[in-house]
Amino acid sequence: MPNISFSPEILNDFDGLIDYLRDPMQGMLALSPKRFADVLGINLQTLAVQAHVHRNTVSRSPRSESVQRFLREALRILRAAFDHCGDIQQTIFWYRNAPLADFQYRTAEQLLVDGYSQDVVDYIERIELNRADMCLY
Repeated sequence: MPNISFSPEILNDFDGLIDYLRDPMQGMLALSPKRFADVLGINLQTLAVQAHVHRNTVSRSPRSESVQRFLREALRILRAAFDHCGDIQQTIFWYRNAPLADFQYRTAEQLLVDGYSQDVVDYIERIELNRADMCLY
């Protein structure tokens, strides 16, 4: 697999995001924490804090179950939101920045870190907004 550097043009759709997040060293076996951090505009130390692992784990053991579980849960939320919005860059912005009134104005990202990924997915599934409404953030 070629080493692709991150650029927003890669993020045309959710499949493009998934393709980009494949760890080039692990092929089809793992998601790349480094690439995930690049997409979200965070550093690896922040990702480690969010995933509740030691700061070296994301770089030294990127295939660890705790890191991969966190990345998969984040992608679950992002996919659910993308299915409502249809724009991956707007979805990422929403995930990181939109305060959700139903959750004391915490963001989807904060809720994932606190262990509420299923609640976020349930929230996304039950909102009755059209595609454009969710993408206003």
